[in-house]
Amino acid sequence: MTCQSEVGTLRRVLVRHPRDAFQSQVVIDRQWREFGFTEPPDLDRAASEFERFETVLQRFRVRVEHLPGGPDLGLDSLYTRDASVICNRGAILCRMGKLLRRPETKAHETFFQSLGIPILGGITGAGLLEGGDVVWLDRETLAVGCGYRSNLEGIRQLRRLLGDDARKLIVVPLPHWRGPADVFHLMSIISLIDRDLALVYSPLMPVPFRNDLLSRSIELVEVPDDEFETLGGNVLAVAPRTC
Repeated sequence: MTCQSEVGTLRRVLVRHPRDAFQSQVVIDRQWREFGFTEPPDLDRAASEFERFETVLQRFRVRVEHLPGGPDLGLDSLYTRDASVICNRGAILCRMGKLLRRPETKAHETFFQSLGIPILGGITGAGLLEGGDVVWLDRETLAVGCGYRSNLEGIRQLRRLLGDDARKLIVVPLPHWRGPADVFHLMSIISLIDRDLALVYSPLMPVPFRNDLLSRSIELVEVPDDEFETLGGNVLAVAPRTC
């Protein structure tokens, strides 16, 4: 079994229910602008959609773990992928580029400890790293976006903590796009569908990285401009933390 894959068979997944992340419509109305949402989520609709999604996971016998946590976790805690990176030997705790999300890392740490999942370390000091910038191209090759949410120091620390788990780490410079206040990750422009198939938005993809994907015989499915805008500038709106 490996955790170093975006497309392998899903056996176990960490999620956070919208009712835990959003808490109430009152909290949503108070926080959605501060967290950079384009509009306030509808709590009941989000919960209903999530529960249908969870039913599908359970149908395929995926073990679903629910991230707990108190009111110090905001709306963005719904996106469990961002606060930690999973490799074969355990978990690496991120240091979020978005200040409002910093408490999520501690929640991940506490929960992993309760499950007996080894914690290899965390990003510290001037380092920044968010899981949305981390993409396994194969079981030994990791691509990491360098931008406003993850920086070179964070990537350097990640490389050290991964050790031999990642034979190759590719640093992908990310564009300014809409600036530091916006959410833009490596996974805004690429989502692996299969080991040789990826959904991408090429206009914002660095040429060397795009060429690297093609050299690996990965077929690229292009997202049209209008659809990319509809998705809010992301080819993948929600990416749960998987193992």
